[in-house]
Amino acid sequence: MRIAILVGDGMSDYPIQDLGDKTPLEVAKIPNMNEIAKNGMIGLVKTVPRGMKPASDIANLSILGYDPKTYYTGRGPLEAANIGVEVAEDEIAFRCNLITANNDMMSDYSAGHISDKESKTLTEYLDKRIGNERIKFYHGKSYRNLVVIKTRSRDDLNGLMKTSCTPPHDITGKNISKYFPKGKGLGLLSKLMQDSRSILEKHDINRVRVDLKENPANMIWFWGQGTNPNMPSFKGMFGVDGAVISAVDLVNGIGKLVGLELVQVPGATGYYDTNYKGKGEYAVNSLKKKDFIFVHVEAPDEAGHNGDMRAKITAIENFDRYVVGAVWKFLKGSEDYRIMVLSDHATPVALRTHVSDPAPFVMAGLGVEHNGFSTYNESNAKLGKVIYKSGAELTNDLIKKQRL
Repeated sequence: MRIAILVGDGMSDYPIQDLGDKTPLEVAKIPNMNEIAKNGMIGLVKTVPRGMKPASDIANLSILGYDPKTYYTGRGPLEAANIGVEVAEDEIAFRCNLITANNDMMSDYSAGHISDKESKTLTEYLDKRIGNERIKFYHGKSYRNLVVIKTRSRDDLNGLMKTSCTPPHDITGKNISKYFPKGKGLGLLSKLMQDSRSILEKHDINRVRVDLKENPANMIWFWGQGTNPNMPSFKGMFGVDGAVISAVDLVNGIGKLVGLELVQVPGATGYYDTNYKGKGEYAVNSLKKKDFIFVHVEAPDEAGHNGDMRAKITAIENFDRYVVGAVWKFLKGSEDYRIMVLSDHATPVALRTHVSDPAPFVMAGLGVEHNGFSTYNESNAKLGKVIYKSGAELTNDLIKKQRL
């Protein structure tokens, strides 16, 4: 049986007054998701366990079938795995954003979605200036970079792990001084962040960006720290061989750690301009060779963080047309398949951050019973009365259960 999971990151939302009290998902033209609903079931899934933050790493780990309370150690090591950085037992990996700080305000968590080339140059420059034998900077993709810190003792490691770090996309427009790291790692992390500002502001790349009226990458921001996780292989868990398609390091990192093939799609950016069509085509090609494909599209989430409802609607429509449409067209001609489309979490335009509300899903295929809905959206998912307590439970049933 061929199985596809297609994730529109942050796709679900709350009703917006300017949209007639509808959500972007309700307004968007999504004929393929709606056709899947007509042929299957819709419902809700709790992708974020109680007591955990509604982060994409936790939600996608859950959707891939791994209980975050058992396997999650932090975002940093997941991204490290994707870029080939090994995290030793005495090391901690931190996500390190290049941000734009305007005086004491978080102006832009992505430094204007800085290019890979500029980001790589700045990250390597920081490693030369403030990196050392204990502290190493690694370039990831665009503003998404990595720092690995070697600890001196178990107490040192535990202290850094327990340090409270705030995701920068949660504090856009807010005073950054209130959100600096808190805890035993405060001194080291805050000094690195503050030192980076004086170094980056003087760099030629940022001088040019300012002249061009682009947001400069004038500071770093640490968050999402973790130690190296230990997870069983996906094939060992579910008995199927598969692949992952994503432009985001954390999703690819999870895939790599559990033994899924990483499929690289030219032009996949993790932003509005990503190659939707290419993702759909590569997903279909993968399904011709493998049992399972997991496709992740970041653009709806970025639109939510930017507070841009029109961009979010467009991202959802592109996801439906080029990714969902391509995979659905390929699978629905056969009998032995299952397809599921869902949001990993909501990123409401009004809040510009993640929330832990249950995520709407739609699925169809072999043994999936229709539960009476012809359109896929948040409201119908609630009315569907199909509620999964975890993403891991949902994916386990999708892959293993004979009838749903």
